[in-house]
Formats: sequence, C-alpha cells, structure tokens
Amino acid sequence: MKIISACLCGVNCAWNGQTKTSEKAIELVKKGEAIPVCPEQLGGLSTPRIPQEIQAGSGEDVLCCKCKVVNKNEEDVTAQFIRGAEETLKIAKLIGATEFIAKSKSPSCGCGSTYDGTFSGTLITGDGVTTALLKQNGIKVISENGL
Repeated sequence: MKIISACLCGVNCAWNGQTKTSEKAIELVKKGEAIPVCPEQLGGLSTPRIPQEIQAGSGEDVLCCKCKVVNKNEEDVTAQFIRGAEETLKIAKLIGATEFIAKSKSPSCGCGSTYDGTFSGTLITGDGVTTALLKQNGIKVISENGL
C-alpha cells in the first residue's frame, strides 16, 4: 500500500487552492493501491494558504529544530508542518504503507529538492518535512515524476 500527495489525486489542497492532478496518481487511488493525504491540511493549515518555504535548510533540519518553515508574511508555520508530517506518518503506519508518492518541490512533500526560503523560485537540494520524517521511518519516497 502507498500514500500519495492528495493534490496529485485531484484534491484542491495545493497552497493556492488548486490541484496538481496526475492521471497516474488517480489510477493508483482508483485501484485501491494508494491513499491520498495532504500533510499541510493534516497539520492544521487552511486551503488556500499563503506560500511557505523552509528557511535556510531542509525538512531534516526542521525536524532537528535547526531551521523553520515560514510563510511569505514571515509567520512561523513550523509547528503545523511537523504536526502534518506526524499525522501523515500515523496514517502510513495504520495502513501499512511502504511508499509515499510526493509532490515535488513542496516544503512538506518535496523529494530531492525544495525552494530555498527566499520566495524567489530558487530550488535547493533537500526534502520537505513530511518526506524527511517518512524516510527516517523506513518509508520509500518518490516524486510524482517517478510514476
């Protein structure tokens, strides 16, 4: 069983209230092979929401309290990101998920790269908060590009 970023499955939960639909993702859900999750909503953030980025670090750094996640208004949303990652991990464990299909570049779900925290569109190497926590717990993570 897999979990998958809900925005890839047609759920309007991306930061701007839109979706990032992938037909391959929808097929996995229809076949009963994946369960959609939105870590940012699970953490208590609204949809739509102000854009947010990890500041000067990666999801692992956030989990180790070395940096924060802030929104474009400079409000700290770290607690919501950590809560969302923890709730996503609970769901993964509950259903026996061994893989997470993640929305690339997201501060929650990003796999391999996220934005650098300057809100300039610059990407850096690293994972989002949820992806980092899932990897720490032995769950394989791929981006939607790997479908």
